[in-house]
Amino acid sequence: MFNRTEIIDKNFTLRVSSAEFPESHLNHNFDYLDFNKNKLIQIFESQVTSRHIDIKARLLKDKGKCFYTIGSAGHEGNAVFGNIFPYTDMAFLHYRSGPFFIERSKQINKTTPIYDLALSFMASSDDPISGGRHKVIGSKELNIPPQTSTIASHLPKAVGAAFSIDRSANLDLVENKIVPNSIVLCSFGDASSNHASALSAINTASWISAKGGNVPIIFICEDNGLGISVKTEEHWIQQNFSNKPYLNYIKVDGLNLFDLIKKSKQAERISRLERNPVFLHMKTVRLMGHAGSDVESGYQTLDKIEEAESNDPLLHSARILIENKLLDKDSVLTIYENTRNQVNHVFNYSLNRPKLETAAQVMTSISQNQNPYLIPECPAEEIRSQVFGKEYRRIDMPQHMAKLINYALCDLLLRYPNTLIFGEDVAKKGGVYHVTADLHKKFGSRRVFDSPLDETSIIGFGIGFGHNGFIPIPEIQFLAYFHNAEDQLRGEAATLAFFSEGQFSNPMVLRIPGLAYQKGFGGHFHNDNSLTIFRDMPGVILAVPSNGLDAVKMLRTAVREASTSGRVIVFIEPIALYMMKDLHNEKDGKWSFTYPKQNEEIPIGKFKSYGLGNALTIITYGNGLYLSLQAKKIIEETTKKEIKVIDLRWLSDIDYPALVNEMNLCKKILIIDECRKIGCHGEGIFYELSKKMTTKVKIKLHAAKNSYISLGVAATATLPSRESISKKGIEFINE
Repeated sequence: MFNRTEIIDKNFTLRVSSAEFPESHLNHNFDYLDFNKNKLIQIFESQVTSRHIDIKARLLKDKGKCFYTIGSAGHEGNAVFGNIFPYTDMAFLHYRSGPFFIERSKQINKTTPIYDLALSFMASSDDPISGGRHKVIGSKELNIPPQTSTIASHLPKAVGAAFSIDRSANLDLVENKIVPNSIVLCSFGDASSNHASALSAINTASWISAKGGNVPIIFICEDNGLGISVKTEEHWIQQNFSNKPYLNYIKVDGLNLFDLIKKSKQAERISRLERNPVFLHMKTVRLMGHAGSDVESGYQTLDKIEEAESNDPLLHSARILIENKLLDKDSVLTIYENTRNQVNHVFNYSLNRPKLETAAQVMTSISQNQNPYLIPECPAEEIRSQVFGKEYRRIDMPQHMAKLINYALCDLLLRYPNTLIFGEDVAKKGGVYHVTADLHKKFGSRRVFDSPLDETSIIGFGIGFGHNGFIPIPEIQFLAYFHNAEDQLRGEAATLAFFSEGQFSNPMVLRIPGLAYQKGFGGHFHNDNSLTIFRDMPGVILAVPSNGLDAVKMLRTAVREASTSGRVIVFIEPIALYMMKDLHNEKDGKWSFTYPKQNEEIPIGKFKSYGLGNALTIITYGNGLYLSLQAKKIIEETTKKEIKVIDLRWLSDIDYPALVNEMNLCKKILIIDECRKIGCHGEGIFYELSKKMTTKVKIKLHAAKNSYISLGVAATATLPSRESISKKGIEFINE
């Protein structure tokens, strides 16, 4: 097959020279529009610039100088959106949005879009958005967070950001980052519209709108009829989205500048004035295949390829400009060749810019978020007493974990006016375990609200609100439910700092009731004992408190860290310990604690030791601590030797030097992990201690069986127990 990039390039010159333009079924003319002539020419120049960037990137890829050369050819119509919508409208863009980026850049003086894109294509460490970590379209200055979307995974957070705009204004937040009365733009492809994340986001936007909420978002579906090689049925997008309740559907010819301008303004009026979601369906073509390595002839006939090329958006734009006497053909060709020279010059200069070379350079932005919020003062006692109501009289009484977390959340809502709590059943019901009880009554629907039954949208809300200065505290009802939406955390929330060099942050404290040891409820869906997924998320902080006192202090630390550093924290609350009051004997009250003073926190990475013995050290967390302390009593009574139990509390930022030092003279370490043995945190702890211990030690791991959790009396059969820990501890000491 001939080089299609070269053919498209040459065809433009030949067809403009001979005035062989594709026809349009639309009869719009320039007089029909309330639009500036020079702006129209400017948009065309942005389209041409994007095209030459794509061409140059393909040429350099063949020489090994450019990487990930997925381009925007065929989608140049989105340059109109970069002009119509002000740069204050946050834009979550897909990878064919080069023209949008170039045109939006012209709204701000001294921007260098060609150079920025060149650095991105070449993975240079000078790339101002990602620092060479990925070819992304983004800019802090232009209000474009970089997207590395798996498939459509950026749509849920776009909905969250849109939902946050009016919420922020209503709450009069000083921390807001999105201009009041602005809207959110979100672009994606036709194939992506079939993805669960896209359907979740669009459904959620409609759901909020149906309930009277404001979601000023424009979903821009750029429909080129292909998902790499898979064809999208001709009328699929329109049939699927044109009749959805509370979603304004607008179809636009993505090849026609006049129609694009007209329909963009229509979409803007609906979204900006009515604060409602819009689905802008842009029909277009795809040129040059999917990406640089794509061999389009493997799945497309030559006739189909040439048919798309004959509808080149640049040819349509040139025809419109010439027919309306805004430019002549010589001027069009001059713009085309001058732009080529400019792009070539910039790209050639960029060839020698530095690249990332070391692991340290690559990793430096994993947690390098820039979110310099000051910590507010603790609320005054007078205010607390009013808000807590009758509970204020009980605040100094020993309580179980669920009640203490409830008190902590109340204080955090008081202290941080930009915090929000949301999730399934968290508002009026107060959560299925009543952890959020009465918070909706105390703070209202603007601060505590129910979400749809959709974990993807819950985390998407969290990310989107985080983009706008909020510190969201979303709740996933059960740990097993998180897996429905884990890519929102791994692929979106956790990576934002990495791919933006810390310029963007989406702070969040994600609360998840979880872990096992519930005999009477729900089997493995409500007793999920796997935290494995969180081991594979660089930058995410994982907290697992074992008791109410620690839970309060750790939750405060989590919110402070989210606020000051823009971090994402996953806060796992052991369900089986929510209502636990006793430790060894009934009514001993040793697992009930008094609510700590407001300024008390537990620093990230700080563990706690129980006991001073060195015959054996047990390292554990969560339910494991509760069971290990019970076992400690049995082990010491049986062996007549003292042991030590360490509660890690923070599983992602373990202070290994301090942990090694804490072992002191101990020669035997037993790691108790309630999660399944394959993939559990205990594996990593075992490995790290094996490397880091300065003295010769024996280390053993006692974890749950590689099994799902059963219902009823068998629910704990596969899990570590007081008896199994005691037995293994005694045997280990006596070896």
